[in-house]
Amino acid sequence: MTERTGPLVELRDVKVHFPIKSGLLFDRTVGYVYAVDGVSLSINKGETYGLVGESGCGKSTLGRGLLRLVEPTAGEIVFDGTDIRSLKGESMRRARRRMQMIFQDPLSSLDPRQSVESLLVEGLKAHGLADDKAATSRRLRETLDAVGLPASALSKYPHEFSGGQRQRIGIARALVLDPDLIVADEPVSALDVSIQAQVLNLMEDLQNELGLTYLIIAHDLAVVRHIADTVGVMYLGGLVEEASSDDLYREPMHPYTKALMSAVPVPDPLVEDRRERILLAGDLPSPTNPPAGCRFHTRCPWAQPTRCADERPALREVLSGHRVACHYAEDIAAGRIRPHEVEPELVRPDEGAASGDTGELIPTP
Repeated sequence: MTERTGPLVELRDVKVHFPIKSGLLFDRTVGYVYAVDGVSLSINKGETYGLVGESGCGKSTLGRGLLRLVEPTAGEIVFDGTDIRSLKGESMRRARRRMQMIFQDPLSSLDPRQSVESLLVEGLKAHGLADDKAATSRRLRETLDAVGLPASALSKYPHEFSGGQRQRIGIARALVLDPDLIVADEPVSALDVSIQAQVLNLMEDLQNELGLTYLIIAHDLAVVRHIADTVGVMYLGGLVEEASSDDLYREPMHPYTKALMSAVPVPDPLVEDRRERILLAGDLPSPTNPPAGCRFHTRCPWAQPTRCADERPALREVLSGHRVACHYAEDIAAGRIRPHEVEPELVRPDEGAASGDTGELIPTP
């Protein structure tokens, strides 16, 4: 079993704002895309944190910001006790070796002109770990074996593999540097359902064997429920709910999470006919001009006209280990506030968002 001894990663009020430029001769900033706007969370060693939300909510940007693949605008990113935003040059390179990423599309993330051996050895060379040819060859073969691929794969190219095998190569590329943290951005969304289960089981086995810590970014609630210890739900750049996987799926407390869960189909037709579907009004607001107050209040069936529109709720602990960013979470749970009647609307993401996410939010079957 994996040893778990406190936080490996802590994000403290992290913001990632992308400037919007205008002008032909002289660029001037005319606004910002508030892709991530004040997220705080922690991930314990050896655990999996699942981050879910609609396209455009900022979850992919948050993952890239954690690794400093995009530079955060503000906040602290504490990795193993060190704020990596203060690191530069060689010290940042050493830290980055311990933090690797698995990308969504295994075909586009692998250079088709490079063999598998070249793809895997590239990271070792970048960190000065490929000087001993015999040790390097042994390391590559061991890594391929760990992800279920034969040593003969080293001489082949990405187009010679299936989608599931290519994602195993992507996992091997992350593993070859022996990292502590892996950020997996939609790691199975491009795969068939049967292959998804194989890849998720592989990631779980690797975590138990190697003591890995995961941040899994997904729009599929089934994926997160299967693999995550803790789940965070993002909406329009902020975290609106966080709890253990069991607690969140058993008793969602934020109105947005409740709406997502109400869309989950139930296999019992009698239960399915009786249960109430929570409908959201309107479209996802633009991250360039988010609503004042609670950012969900423009679509929330429980929103109150004054406080929700004026005051942004803090992410607070409502139950033990269960944080919710809602002024009225307890009242909603107790039934003291009833939902308003809303017109049925299609809930769809804002296509102009800059988070880099793709795909709809998929419920658990």
